[in-house]
Amino acid sequence: MKTSFPCFALVGALLSILALPVGAALKEGDVAPNFEARASLAGKAFTYSLKTALSKGPVVLYFYPSAYTTGCNLQAHTFAEQYDRFVAAGASVIGVSLDSIARLNEFSADPDYCAGKLAVASDVDGRISRAYDLTVRERSAGRKDTRGVDIDHASVERVTYVLTSDGKVAATIGGVAPVANVERALETVQRLAAGRSPQ
Repeated sequence: MKTSFPCFALVGALLSILALPVGAALKEGDVAPNFEARASLAGKAFTYSLKTALSKGPVVLYFYPSAYTTGCNLQAHTFAEQYDRFVAAGASVIGVSLDSIARLNEFSADPDYCAGKLAVASDVDGRISRAYDLTVRERSAGRKDTRGVDIDHASVERVTYVLTSDGKVAATIGGVAPVANVERALETVQRLAAGRSPQ
């Protein structure tokens, strides 16, 4: 019993930390930095422009640690499953990670994850992530993805921003599990579409 108590205390402390709100991320009402980036949709690379996307309506901008990792796979799959509901609410969705465009070409076309519906952008140098006040963590040597391929890049924390068409942050969603992250983003864009406050 003496050895189990510290383990339970440690697990409890870790869960408490994971549940904390994102500290440094942009807040509601902040102006979202504009950016352009190489991105991929259904395996095809293109240049993504946030300014152009916002001219068509709200944007769900979600940052995630790495393609082909457990939580990110689940999050991409859930966004792809719910994509039509985001579109029905007038919003577009773009994922951002520090993956190379080559990895994202595979991920965006993968029927189990982005499924050809969800666009994902490459932020290889972390410039976009840092502009959004997110923590970029250096690469961990020897880490492999769910396919057994080396992860050769740094990672960003999992945070989703819902941006209004005027380029302001309507909601910052962090510190929740991947599926809950998608659900909260969808609830926010649906409230915006209905003309209600996102909170």
